[in-house]
Parts: sequence; C-alpha cells; structure tokens
Amino acid sequence: MIRIPQSIIDGIVAQAKNELPNEACGLLVGTENEVVKQFPLTNLDHSPEHFSFDPKEQFGVLKEARAEGLQIIANYHSHPESPARPSEEDIRLAFDPDIIYIILSLQDIDNPVIKAFSIKDGNVVERVIAGEDPQSPQ
Repeated sequence: MIRIPQSIIDGIVAQAKNELPNEACGLLVGTENEVVKQFPLTNLDHSPEHFSFDPKEQFGVLKEARAEGLQIIANYHSHPESPARPSEEDIRLAFDPDIIYIILSLQDIDNPVIKAFSIKDGNVVERVIAGEDPQSPQ
C-alpha cells in the first residue's frame, strides 16, 4: 500500500489536466510508503504518448528530499487518452524495482483514475492507494 494525501492526488490531477494534451510527470517523496510532497517535473518529450524527466529537476528533488530526511518513493505520469495501467514502454523503462509507479488516466476527463504499481523484471503488481490525509483522525 502507498498512502497519498488527497491534496497531493488533487495536485497530480490538476497538473495532468493543465498539461494536456501531453503527459504530465513528477516525483513523490516521503518516508517508507507515505507520501508527503509532490514535485511536478517538466516532460522534456512534450508528448501525449511519452515522458522524460528533466535530469536537473530530478537531481534537485533528490537533493531537497535528502536535506529534509525524505526519499523519492514514487514517480508518476499521466495517460491523457489511455487507461491507468503501465504501457509496454512504461514496463520496459521501469528500471528501479524499489520505486512505486503511479499512473493517472484522463481517458474520461471528468472521472480521472489513479493507480499504483510495482514493476520488477517486467512483472507488474497493482498496489493499493490510500487517499486520506495521514493527519486525519481515525
């Protein structure tokens, strides 16, 4: 399971809608499986079917996360016109088996779907996303 506050999920959706028709992308940082911060990144491909992180931005996130005692625990990108599941290219380019891959589908713009996956050696396993704020009373 990965815990993502609703405010961050809302931020990912807003970024993805704002960057249409292209894919949006970014990194999520936190501790273990709890996200505390979203870092929207530039999609250098400027494409509705591909994304590439800006290496300078990516390194800046890593530095900031380490300085705050946090780690990069997930990356995310949007699929403007396809389902929230890893494409063949997403699976092929999933080089880090320890990170969680978040995919947001805007196929139905009024009903975005966000899903999380672990991808190791080409094997895809869907992870549960808990969307409530961690500070909320139980």
